[in-house]
Amino acid sequence: MSENNPTLDTFYENWKLYQDELAKAIFPLTDEQLVLRAAPQLRSVGQIAAHIIATRINWFMDDLGEDVGDLAPLDDWDALNAPPRTAAELLQGLNASWQMMANALARWSDTDMQQVISREHNGQVHQFSRSWVIWHLIEHDLHHGGELSLTLGTHSIQAPDI
Repeated sequence: MSENNPTLDTFYENWKLYQDELAKAIFPLTDEQLVLRAAPQLRSVGQIAAHIIATRINWFMDDLGEDVGDLAPLDDWDALNAPPRTAAELLQGLNASWQMMANALARWSDTDMQQVISREHNGQVHQFSRSWVIWHLIEHDLHHGGELSLTLGTHSIQAPDI
């Protein structure tokens, strides 16, 4: 995935293992389990997974300008009134969004990773590199994977082995 950088390759490989554990945790869940929450004001299991997926698509499509093709509708999966997704849909979304990211990482050079992107948000311009976006998505997956694990564990359901 990188240009002769075994340390970076290790991060990407372990991120893939984390992704696989998230997928294994979602795969067997029923519709009833996907609506479980750790607390009433928090996201449900299904909403957490949909949020991970939508955030990946959003950053790649809207901020990095990547052509995500038929994955673009997944950007709306965590919208306020988004319909609930089945475990099969969430699994497909996790795997498809992962493959989209992995393809980009395989294609991008070290120079590409340092490209600076400008984004306007609420009247302020923010600048960040592609490498920062990748770090942010790793930390985002880790954060919400932990939230998913906590929620499942709260309900005595097998949590991801993360």
